[in-house]
Amino acid sequence: MAKFIDGLYYSESHEFVKVEGDFGYIGITDYAQNALGNVVYVDMPEVDDEVEAGEDFGAVESVKAASDLKTPVSGTVVEVNEALEDTPELVNKDAFANWIIKVELSDKTELDSLMDAKAYEEFCKNESH
Repeated sequence: MAKFIDGLYYSESHEFVKVEGDFGYIGITDYAQNALGNVVYVDMPEVDDEVEAGEDFGAVESVKAASDLKTPVSGTVVEVNEALEDTPELVNKDAFANWIIKVELSDKTELDSLMDAKAYEEFCKNESH
C-alpha cells in the first residue's frame, strides 16, 4: 500500500514537493516508486540549472522501465541528492526521505495547482482502476 504524507504537494506525474521556506525538495512519490519497481539509476540536473514547472528535469530508471521526471514547480536547482548517484535504490526504501533535487522556488503560486495528500490518494485510486 502506497503512503501519502500530509503537508506535501503532489503532481499528476507522481512527483512531490516538500516546501521549506523558499525551497522545495522534489522527488517521486511512494506510489511512483512502487509502480517502477527496483530503481537502478537516477538522472539529475546540475546545480544552478533552471527548471520550469511541467518540464522534464531528469529520469528514473528501474529494472522494469524508465520514467521522465517532471518538475511541479519552477526555480533554480540549489542541490541534488548525491547519495542517489551511488545508491539509487534509496528511492525504493523511502521515496519521501530521498528527494532528488532541491530548488529555490521562483513562483510559490504554482503550488496552488498541485494536489494535497487526500486529493493525490484519490487520483492514484482512480488511475489504478
